[in-house]
Amino acid sequence: MPPSEPATSRDDPAVMREAWRTLSVVGLASMFSGLSNSALNVALPAVAREYDASATASSWILLSFMLTQTLLMVSFGRLADLFGRRSMYLTGLAVFTVGNLLAGFAPDAWWLVACRVLQAAGAAMLLTNSAALVTGAFPRHRLGQGMGIYLASFSVAQLLGPTLGGFLAEHVGVQWLFWSNVPVGIGCLVWGVVALRPVPRSGERLSLDVPGNLLAFLGLGCGLVALSQVTSLGWSDPLVIGGLVAFAVLLPTFILVERRVRDPLMDTRLFEDRSFSWGLSASFLNAISNFGVVLLVSLYLQAGGGEDALSAGWSVLPLAVSALIFSAASGFFQRWIEAHTLTVLGNAATAAGLAVLLLLTGAEVNDAAVMAALILVGAGSGLFMPSNTQVLLATMPSERLGIANGMRLMLQNTGAVLGTAVILTVLTTPLPFELRRYVFSGTISEVSAEGRLDLVTGYHWTAFTLLLVCLGAMACSLGARHAGLRASRRG
Repeated sequence: MPPSEPATSRDDPAVMREAWRTLSVVGLASMFSGLSNSALNVALPAVAREYDASATASSWILLSFMLTQTLLMVSFGRLADLFGRRSMYLTGLAVFTVGNLLAGFAPDAWWLVACRVLQAAGAAMLLTNSAALVTGAFPRHRLGQGMGIYLASFSVAQLLGPTLGGFLAEHVGVQWLFWSNVPVGIGCLVWGVVALRPVPRSGERLSLDVPGNLLAFLGLGCGLVALSQVTSLGWSDPLVIGGLVAFAVLLPTFILVERRVRDPLMDTRLFEDRSFSWGLSASFLNAISNFGVVLLVSLYLQAGGGEDALSAGWSVLPLAVSALIFSAASGFFQRWIEAHTLTVLGNAATAAGLAVLLLLTGAEVNDAAVMAALILVGAGSGLFMPSNTQVLLATMPSERLGIANGMRLMLQNTGAVLGTAVILTVLTTPLPFELRRYVFSGTISEVSAEGRLDLVTGYHWTAFTLLLVCLGAMACSLGARHAGLRASRRG
């Protein structure tokens, strides 16, 4: 942070008015896009029953969105730097809204998956530009506050999504999980056209990294598709093995190519900053351990506990409330505690919550323990995400914000996909293949008493796996903090 910013810029009403207008668009649109996934995490059993979806199709209703969004993230970050973040952002709003409209008309599960891919393309345009728009609009000394409020919008989506998704799925119809977003999307688009300041193109010569785009698409695609199919095919299936081998070969090839091209898709020079590298690693591991907790608990409550979607939605609310409070307050915490330290504390809180889920939840669910665990996980998310984003982007030059943010979001979303795949895989591993579809439809307790006991075992295996990953994220945050302190001493 520059220590001697002119006093007049601190209270410049024109600058702050523009910043708050930008934040109002980005926050509202982020909440709107976040509602889709948070609602489906709880309503997935109702959707699976509505379309009589297999275990594979049920998994892909979630994973197709996350996979597509991840694959497009970095490419859209580069295109936004070339063509302008405002244009890309408004296009993303339009595409995401159309995707929701079409998803409501999907005749079967696989058509719904296709519509989710379209939604993901729009969401990638939004996410790769959101934090960059906020960072570019706010003065550096107010960035922590702006980033905290922006990320709190996702917590609002987590707060509203599970209850809204459960209510719509149980009492209105699963189609309205998507149609209810359409008028909100139209409103966001109109307000974005009015409120976002037009930004002229940079004039930079257009130079897309075609080899990098292809290698990233093939490498990430093979790896994530393989991981997502473990649930239905098993680790020994040729498709899973082949996908993982292809990923292992294409990843180093991608890195070598990116070091040689003039305008790379991913600027590997950014990894020379050890604090940035450790921070990205922490973001990746935190996403694995954190993003799927709502899915894990809601699936267990419905499949193992026999609750309906609305009741499960109410049960996971403490996580969203806690995340909202701590995310909104993170900017104020940074007045007394440095952002690097808050990332460590955030991971520690998440680890504590996962430990409670692991140790205190048995075959009979302890509601108080689950609530305490979800509050801790939410607090950890609220502290970690805005603080880590602040650390990664605050020192970036404006012309590299798109690429740096795209890299952050790509790894974060890769972690979210991997975390979802881990949950769907480990949770159902103890069950026979023929019973796994009943976990996704929420009816395993009605079909097989032994299957329900196997589900409890899978639940504990999953919580233990997520805890180990979270401890790794905390170690990376400590590494980023130490690297940042060494850099500040040298400076």
